Amino acid sequence: MTGIAVELRTRLGEFALDVKIEAPATGVTGLFGASGSGKTTVLRCLAGLHRTAAGVVHMNGDTWQDESTGLFVPPHRRGVGYISQDADLFPHLSVRKNLLYGQRRAPAEDPVVEWDDVVQWLALTQLLERDVANLSGGERQRVALARALLASPRLLLMDEPVSALDEPARREVLGHLERVLERLSLPIVYVSHSLTEVARLSDYVVWLTEGRVGDAGPVSQVLGRLDFARWWGDETGVVLEGNVHEHDEEFELTTVSTPLGPLTIHRRPEAPGTPVRVQINARDVSLGLTAQEHSSILNELQLTVLEVADLSPSNCLVRVGDPSAAAGPVLLARITRKSLTQLSLEPGLEIFARVKSVAVLD
Repeated sequence: MTGIAVELRTRLGEFALDVKIEAPATGVTGLFGASGSGKTTVLRCLAGLHRTAAGVVHMNGDTWQDESTGLFVPPHRRGVGYISQDADLFPHLSVRKNLLYGQRRAPAEDPVVEWDDVVQWLALTQLLERDVANLSGGERQRVALARALLASPRLLLMDEPVSALDEPARREVLGHLERVLERLSLPIVYVSHSLTEVARLSDYVVWLTEGRVGDAGPVSQVLGRLDFARWWGDETGVVLEGNVHEHDEEFELTTVSTPLGPLTIHRRPEAPGTPVRVQINARDVSLGLTAQEHSSILNELQLTVLEVADLSPSNCLVRVGDPSAAAGPVLLARITRKSLTQLSLEPGLEIFARVKSVAVLD
């Protein structure tokens, strides 16, 4: 068995965790949910820092825990890198010595990264002789990530690594993190209460709610569910995978190709062919029965109504997409119930979705 496979049941005070999760062998799996949903508990179980009364943990063919036989591999034998929001660096050591500590823990064969690579990726050259006490919050998190990678982990766990940073530092660390994660071939579990972070970094997402798995799958699939959208509330939306298609130099615009059709956005620096992820909020999508004429809205996609659900006494959510692609990408539109009635929207009806705003996740 490859990848991560866990079944965990435990109780911590009034909180009960009962989850079954399967995640890919490579790439980033995002654990997302409200505070108290069980995200950190799952992470601690994967690291071996918490032992459940009943549970099984498999990691790429190895069993780390099986309570039916009493098997439990201790944390130091799992080869797990764990990064928290506090960085947890050794304050009495320099940056270089913190990194060397991680490197000494690595097995001799098949290092995950080389020293020069990780120092370059995370822009640490100028920091190596600095004392940890003199680092900013963002610099500390970059050093913590480098130290974890130099230990050649089999699994990398990240628990809210940027939640304690201010906005400029958060953007800086996420930019470095995104570039590093693209280069790694090991499984990574990323915990966050920020949907934007999860949508930007993750290939696969697990939605936890009150100690249970609400859904798991590709980011676009989970975010496109109506029950998830109702739970998330006013900021709900979807994420689409796309590629830069072409640039309009005269009007400073870029066209992005997506599975649902082309989208025009403000000029992007990426070259044609570059993969990008775009986020579209449900409040920025309107629906019509005919194609628009003489409108300032540039993006209009011909799609089909898939589902309709009430959101509030006055609003509803409409899920639209390609009916031939059952698990394919979708758009969500938040409209009034009056509009729903006037347009006679129901599953199977072909409509035109007008997208007022598109944001690239970067």
